[in-house]
Amino acid sequence: MTPVRIHPLSDVQSSHIGEGSVIWQYCVVLPGARIGANCNINALVFIENEVVIGDCVTIKSGVQLWDGLRIGDNVFIGPNVTFTNDLFPRSKIPPEKFTETFLDHHASVRAYSTIIAGVRIGAYSMIGAGSVVTKSVPEHGLVYGNPARMHGYVCKCGRPIQKEEICKICGYSLPSNSTRTAT
Repeated sequence: MTPVRIHPLSDVQSSHIGEGSVIWQYCVVLPGARIGANCNINALVFIENEVVIGDCVTIKSGVQLWDGLRIGDNVFIGPNVTFTNDLFPRSKIPPEKFTETFLDHHASVRAYSTIIAGVRIGAYSMIGAGSVVTKSVPEHGLVYGNPARMHGYVCKCGRPIQKEEICKICGYSLPSNSTRTAT
């Protein structure tokens, strides 16, 4: 059993942290948050109560995870990525329920991207640095820009790939019966 490592300069109130996870300095994790095994939570990360994080997730510095966020296994979240959870925010008037946002397994969100509440980031997809994601992203989708738009697909190792192409790095090819479309 690998112990959880929490830096003494963090305020971690949750007891729902999987074995082998590491939480670095200056993090705040509220009591209702759920963090899977073998996660790496870098410095200056804030995690609210109604956040669920899968196993083997990397969250880089300067990220805030708000209520309603669901993160699958093996997801990468780059530095200073911004998430929202309320489509019509007003000070001191919280919604009845925060909008849920999903990051499916093996998705990658690169630095300084903004993810608007209510979208689904598909499995193995790649969000380019600095993107503003306002719509859901299909599995293996490669999106970037403001607003983020589809620019192709990525294989399991994250390299750009055409639908019929075999990746020269990992040998993966997208399933031929793919129904992936940009939404």
